[in-house]
Amino acid sequence: MKVSVLGTGRSLPTQSLQSSAIDFDLGLVDRVSSTGVKRRFVCRDEDQIDLAKAAGLAALENAGLSVGDIDLVISGSSVPFQPIPSTAPLIMRELGITDGTAAAFDINSTCLSFVSALEAAARMIEGGAAKRALVISSEIASRALPWDDQPEVAALFGDGAAAVVLGPSGDGAPSEIKAIRLRSFPSAYEACHIGAGGTRFDFETDHQAFVANAKFGMNGKELFRLTSQHFNTFMGDLLKQAGWARSDVDLVIPHQASPAGLDHMIRQTGFDRDRVVRIVEDYGNQIAASIPFALDIAREKGLLAEGSRVLMLGTSAGVSFGGAALVI
Repeated sequence: MKVSVLGTGRSLPTQSLQSSAIDFDLGLVDRVSSTGVKRRFVCRDEDQIDLAKAAGLAALENAGLSVGDIDLVISGSSVPFQPIPSTAPLIMRELGITDGTAAAFDINSTCLSFVSALEAAARMIEGGAAKRALVISSEIASRALPWDDQPEVAALFGDGAAAVVLGPSGDGAPSEIKAIRLRSFPSAYEACHIGAGGTRFDFETDHQAFVANAKFGMNGKELFRLTSQHFNTFMGDLLKQAGWARSDVDLVIPHQASPAGLDHMIRQTGFDRDRVVRIVEDYGNQIAASIPFALDIAREKGLLAEGSRVLMLGTSAGVSFGGAALVI
């Protein structure tokens, strides 16, 4: 697809928590610190829309554009601001985009929501339905966590938002999207879950079940088994779709699931560690925001020269694998 990343941006809450402090507060002995996540940022004074607005404005500034240049806003987040209406129209309003000048909707494929939203926006641009799109992933991942039952899981998550501006590739510009691939393995549907909040458990008639299923749960062993069995094949298919060999990839931007998860991905895929963007120790798992957040950090650090070949990779609840091959 002749679609370019025109700009990137990110935002964080003002407050951060050290793992050692969480261990102390919970009366645990290095159980949080042992996850490898040293700190994470958490919302206290901000909400999800505040983070989304700040990230979107930063991406527009980076692209040299204004809100009036955007005619498509997609919120690609794992958890919405509220069930109805969708989150994107509220982000559009808070950004100051005039009524009726843009389309706004949500896409949710949990941790891969950004990749799914990226594909939707790019196809709309290439098909002429939009000219410039703002894709935003804004996550408050620090809520509904199983601190009592699974503190090692709860300790992985942090809040944050990131955004990208997309537009048609200019004449002679190397930027383009070579391939996007998503594949699901619903045999492991229960491996990551928050059961309450949808139609499965009724708050009025099944209140106890609603409360009992209102926190996040994860079966790490099942996820490890599934990724070990299938992820390398998935990545090979994505590279084939892009027309790339593994050696063609300049930079890998993975979903920042956990320090152990990143180590496993690096071993499994065989990429050199110095070609993998790794930020999970300082920010935690920001769910869908983690990939665009890491992309923005890579751009800021000068890791992406013009024409760099970038491979985004990730897994999500569902269970799904996803990735994108981009020339930046």
